[in-house]
Amino acid sequence: MPETKFEVDVDSAPDEQPGANPFNRWHPDIPAVVEADPGESMRLEALDWTGGQITDNDDANEVRDVDLSQVHYLAGPVHVNGAEPGDLLKVEFHDMGPLNDRSEFGFTGTFSQQNGGGFLTDHFPKAAKSIWDIDGYTVSSRHIPDVEYEGKIHPGLAGCAPSEELLEAWNEREQELIDKHAEDPESIPNHPTGESEPGVANPPTPDGALMGEMDPDEAEEAAEVAARTVPPREHGGNHDIKDLSIGSTVYFPVYVEGAKFGIGDFHASQGDGEISFCGAIEMAAYVDLEFDLVKDGMEKFGVDHPIFEPGHRGPNFEDYVTFCGYSVTEDGEQKYIDSHTAYRRACLQAIDYLKQFGYTGQQALHILGTVPVEGRQSGVVDVPNACSTLALPTGAFEFDASPEGIEHNSADRGDICVTDDPL
Repeated sequence: MPETKFEVDVDSAPDEQPGANPFNRWHPDIPAVVEADPGESMRLEALDWTGGQITDNDDANEVRDVDLSQVHYLAGPVHVNGAEPGDLLKVEFHDMGPLNDRSEFGFTGTFSQQNGGGFLTDHFPKAAKSIWDIDGYTVSSRHIPDVEYEGKIHPGLAGCAPSEELLEAWNEREQELIDKHAEDPESIPNHPTGESEPGVANPPTPDGALMGEMDPDEAEEAAEVAARTVPPREHGGNHDIKDLSIGSTVYFPVYVEGAKFGIGDFHASQGDGEISFCGAIEMAAYVDLEFDLVKDGMEKFGVDHPIFEPGHRGPNFEDYVTFCGYSVTEDGEQKYIDSHTAYRRACLQAIDYLKQFGYTGQQALHILGTVPVEGRQSGVVDVPNACSTLALPTGAFEFDASPEGIEHNSADRGDICVTDDPL
């Protein structure tokens, strides 16, 4: 086992860690707390993405009330000796898993319209929560019976620090989108209108910012412009790609000296799209990784975004039921080659299908967010309809979840925890 270079205490607050504090903003001046040579392996630990705000109980109000300004607590930054702007940081994921000696559960959430929203928030406006037991790589939930499978474990978030110039570009372009939405909410494709809907971007805010081991006075100033960790960007970030699992190799663009790599937001499993927003099985975890450099790699590879080679670790499902969606809204409005709408419709078809087995809509939503479903943009050229597909592995269920099994496998399967508070 490689040496642990960043350790966390799940019983302590993110800003009261016994060692170095994690960070939850992107800024080039956040100091590195770990040093690595090319070819060196190490273990890093990370808190769950909420920093312990969600606990192992049946109270959905924890999800309703979660503070989304202080999330994505990342291990690092790691200074990789010799890394320079224009290089690619090669990161190999040798192993990862839950902190079984300290935290043996994971959680999935549906955020309310007033706090976070989500992909299908108009269909599921209330906050909800399911708790998952994690036994090695196998997951199951008391809130979603008759589902048990080997999870597709991965970090939801990883990347290198931005340069000052790149940080400025992020803030400028995202603020332009915020301003455009403020002037004309209906001008933003794929974004639902209404006062209770989530914003189109998350601008910098010092509220909830944790700037690692930066000097407090400098941290206060830097937090005013530091980028939120919510979206993926050119440097990496919150990709939530389920296939970045054990055995994967990722090449991250380097924008500052030393790269300043950070990682966190670990998932015991997830379906393509992280459909319920907090749709993965979130957990505190460790990762064993190895660093290397490709000098001038951005030019050599012709890339300025991350690329990756997936590992070959399972789960290896054989049988699927696949659902199709097209660029037509639930209200019958025709969109033009709109893959976002098409994937929504495929997901809603799958949810209605799972209801036939006795699951509630919220349970079905959490199944799609956590079981490693395969999402595809299957057609983007046939006007006016894009075709998106979602393939649900039937092997994740302890009964016959194929169409032939519907007649004999419907049952009362309870429900997840849903808040009763009115919107």
